[in-house]
Amino acid sequence: MLLMRTLALLAGLLLLAACGRGEGKPAPAASAGPKAARADASPGANPGPPRFGGRLVEATIGEPSNLIPPLASDSASHEVADLIYVGLLKYDKNINLVPQAAESFEILEGGRLLRFTLKKGIRWTDGQPLTARDVEFTYKLMIDPKTPTAYAEDFLAVKEFTLTGEYSFEVRYDKPFARALVTWASSILPRHLLAGQDLLKTPLARQPVGAGPYLLKSWTAGDRLVLQANPDYFEGRAFIDEVVLRVIPDQSTQFMELKSGNLDEINLSPEQYLYQTGGQDWAANFRKFQYVASAYTYLGFNLKSSLFADVRVRRAINHALNKDEIVRGVLSGLGQAANGPYKPGTWAYDAKIPANEYDPALARRLLAEAGWSRPAPDGPLVDKGGRPFAFTILTNQGNSQRIKTAIIVQSRLKALGIKVEIRTVEWAAFIKEFVDKGRFDAIILGWNIVQDPDLYDVWHSSKAVPGGLNFVGYKNPELDDLLERGRRLLDQKKRKPIYDRIQEIFHEDQPYCFLYVPNALPMVHARVQGIEPAPAGISYNFIRWWITGAGQGPELTQ
Repeated sequence: MLLMRTLALLAGLLLLAACGRGEGKPAPAASAGPKAARADASPGANPGPPRFGGRLVEATIGEPSNLIPPLASDSASHEVADLIYVGLLKYDKNINLVPQAAESFEILEGGRLLRFTLKKGIRWTDGQPLTARDVEFTYKLMIDPKTPTAYAEDFLAVKEFTLTGEYSFEVRYDKPFARALVTWASSILPRHLLAGQDLLKTPLARQPVGAGPYLLKSWTAGDRLVLQANPDYFEGRAFIDEVVLRVIPDQSTQFMELKSGNLDEINLSPEQYLYQTGGQDWAANFRKFQYVASAYTYLGFNLKSSLFADVRVRRAINHALNKDEIVRGVLSGLGQAANGPYKPGTWAYDAKIPANEYDPALARRLLAEAGWSRPAPDGPLVDKGGRPFAFTILTNQGNSQRIKTAIIVQSRLKALGIKVEIRTVEWAAFIKEFVDKGRFDAIILGWNIVQDPDLYDVWHSSKAVPGGLNFVGYKNPELDDLLERGRRLLDQKKRKPIYDRIQEIFHEDQPYCFLYVPNALPMVHARVQGIEPAPAGISYNFIRWWITGAGQGPELTQ
């Protein structure tokens, strides 16, 4: 279960979240200002000055699918890649964009022109220099129609890319683009290694070469990834020597491994947070944190299925579900009902849209209007031809919150005569074989919530293609127009009505049933020092975390 890092990449990309930690990306609040993550245990005595060395062992519920960032849309891949690659910009602890590989940048002509100067002396881990030609190569790769990426649109908004020197370039837009700066927080790729490569076959997908704080030392499929500190990292060598990511596809097993001393951190379930990690021993050996995650969980409908083609059916399901019940039953109250794709408290969030509209009587009326009836009080709901309303909810293995959510959904729909089966699939297969190919009736999944409210890549009808992020197949001309207009405005006051209307459309059409926004609940061993909660969460300064004592951390076993 991977720790959220610098947010340099993740805050700009919409990612499918495999597990709770993948969903724990904090975002700023609106008018009141961002709130920092809260520590629920004291750090203990002064451990002395930071030191190099040690090993941090984490768990991941989902193995990375690909370590070339543009080719992956899952959080497990990007969270590893974020330690291996760098962007021109990154987010600081207050969630402001600041230079990373860039020495400086300028915003000119009302946002239509950006000028960047790169830092000199940055090297790929094979010793080659990172230059503006690598940025140009990454840009051209992203706009190449042959590149199988879901994230091309930000780069396609560029009208002209011009190298102005070995370490400088400028990009021109034909009109202002709200995500212009965020675009350049994406990972820079190595031109000298990837030029001419078939991205679907290149060994760099599993043996990446980056310029970030860590390099991949080994990857044992289905077992673990071992990352080693890059001694030449330009922002300063990370204090922790090794980061080990153990693939443990079950949250309960992860907790047992933590208790046994085999892990340094996990993201706790609400039950573990509230009831299983109290007392002096836990407080002496671990620190717990809590903050509202920048992520939401949803029930998504395959709109190509005749079962969900009628909006009245989708609305009925929304009214059949008590989201507050789900928050209590699944999250033990550590979260809140969701009314759309934006984080509560942020400027784009529309509080006028109700989050919970539980009304079983209305659900039954809507189903009747859509042609579904229940001839016997305890019998199945059927259409005019006698076909029963039955479908399967698909979700990923090991995520107890999603499985519990599915069980509650199953129970509530059973009361209406709808038969729901639940199927869980290992994360990588779930994404590649089912989500990407649209092979599902309905899914329970999560998205991270990005800093900018632009949702073009997930909701524009052009993305309703195999491998696209609009895998439910939702197409709405008004929504397309709003998405196109919203991303071309810089003034927040002018953008606000657009994104309010977008949320109204989601509420009216229910392509997703937005379920809940959870709290992130990371727990980290007390031997890990340097954690400073901030609006960006706890891991924005991960390379400055360090480990106390002579021990290296949990021992590795085969």
